[in-house]
Amino acid sequence: MVKGLYTAYTGMIIEQKKMDRLTNNLANADTNGFKKEGLTATSFADQLAYRIKDTSSALIPRGIGDITFGAKVGETYIDWSIGSFDVTDNMHDFAIEGNGFFRISYTDKQGQTSVKYTRDGAFAVDRDGVFRTKDGDYVLNQAGGRITIDPNQPFSIDGQRNIIQNGQIVGNIGVVDIADYNFLQEFGENMYDLVEGGQEVATDTAVIQGALEKSNMNVVDEMVEMITVSRAYEANQKVIQAVDGTIEKAVTQVGKVG
Repeated sequence: MVKGLYTAYTGMIIEQKKMDRLTNNLANADTNGFKKEGLTATSFADQLAYRIKDTSSALIPRGIGDITFGAKVGETYIDWSIGSFDVTDNMHDFAIEGNGFFRISYTDKQGQTSVKYTRDGAFAVDRDGVFRTKDGDYVLNQAGGRITIDPNQPFSIDGQRNIIQNGQIVGNIGVVDIADYNFLQEFGENMYDLVEGGQEVATDTAVIQGALEKSNMNVVDEMVEMITVSRAYEANQKVIQAVDGTIEKAVTQVGKVG
């Protein structure tokens, strides 16, 4: 085994996975409420190396120190920082001012319904006055039910997320926070599942009407990071080429009788 090959190879795998995250981030630069992703690298566990055929002490291999065989993915993570707000002046658009998520009743192709969480507040009101997402899923109120208003009348949102029509409260926008974001799992571009062990918590964060939260990624930063990752990938390639050249010389030239 040539350790340099393994070290460079695993380094290339890490950089490739980083590039996958970066390209996904860039692809969602215009996705409302999208949270960029990243990953960290860690080394494999150290292994104690021994001298082979060590004759200094009979039948007792002598250690020469710890080595590691390269790097692996340590952790994938989501950057939960809040993105910038885009003022649309559309009364059906909403942005969460602080931490929290809208609750969505999502129905899959098999007809199974579950609650998803999103910060994308690009909603619409159908002809029956029911709040829906752009994909047609129902937006839930604080009690977990559907939100229904008069579709022919304008409405506004107060500081407690209540929906006001004709001077009266006719509903509310449901927003909850999650006790530990590590229990959120990605579902699609900007929706999340709450996995087993996760817990909803109440939040008094306000909702801004007529605005949308944009992706929290910076295109320039991601492009700069892509250049860095590409160069690191190429550096690992050169290591493999150098080791390969050394092995070739060892096989074809070392010990060659002139």
